[in-house]
Amino acid sequence: MFKGSIVALVTPFRNGKIDVEKLDELVEFHVAEGTNAIVPCGTTGESAAMSHSEHEEVIKRVVRTADGRLPVIAGTGSNYTDEAISLTRFAADVGADAALLVSPYYNRPTQEGLYRHFRRIAEEVNIPQILYNVPSRTGSNVLPSTVLRLADLRNVVAIKEASGSVDQSVEILRGCDIDVLSGDDSLTLPLMAVGATGVISVAANLVPRQIADLTAAMLEGNVQEARRLHMHLYPLFDVLFVETNPIPVKSAMAVLERIGPEMRLPLCEMAPANLDRLKSVLADLGIR
Repeated sequence: MFKGSIVALVTPFRNGKIDVEKLDELVEFHVAEGTNAIVPCGTTGESAAMSHSEHEEVIKRVVRTADGRLPVIAGTGSNYTDEAISLTRFAADVGADAALLVSPYYNRPTQEGLYRHFRRIAEEVNIPQILYNVPSRTGSNVLPSTVLRLADLRNVVAIKEASGSVDQSVEILRGCDIDVLSGDDSLTLPLMAVGATGVISVAANLVPRQIADLTAAMLEGNVQEARRLHMHLYPLFDVLFVETNPIPVKSAMAVLERIGPEMRLPLCEMAPANLDRLKSVLADLGIR
């Protein structure tokens, strides 16, 4: 259902508020650059540091600006099931095309608890839903056996797999027919080689056309071209995680003057040595 390059959009801030003008500009940028879909209010969008009203403001604004020109997959996950239902229902009501639901963080539920959490959201809100498994952030791993159970639900259509395990994605792909989307730019090519349909990408904030070209090449079976792009972009994939995401990508976008440098505590500016390394990669790759 969802394929290609899906950008995990940053949230621009200015003086402590959502910078709605820059947000509009970013959406227009991705429409022009061939991004296949857009995710507001995900991890890269600093969702954990945004109020409910800000979540709603960003989702509504992105849906309105996109205006049907590319699908909007709203980040609506929470570690409290009722809260996730509320945000997902709002996204559906304002016209989002799907919801991205991170597994509950901090609570560390059992596999049965994870299943019941996602099942309840799917039963309560009639919108396509993408599971999001990122154990390094949440403290728990949504195992393939649980994903296979959830795949039986009509509106669970995909999973963003950021466990770092190719084997885990293979188990999901062997067991059901939902889409698998890479949650790590550096694993996009290997995961697509075993059947994933694309990536929810941090790097696409900076090089949307090239990420779209890489995923299109894999979908078309042009592995040689996809491999060339992967090797070319690998230094960027690497440096964007030299510190906690989204610190490096927002810092890079500020260097490029696409957004202001503002982040919300507890995130803060990059260490000088890491910022110098980031600038060097941008220069070497000709990203302006």
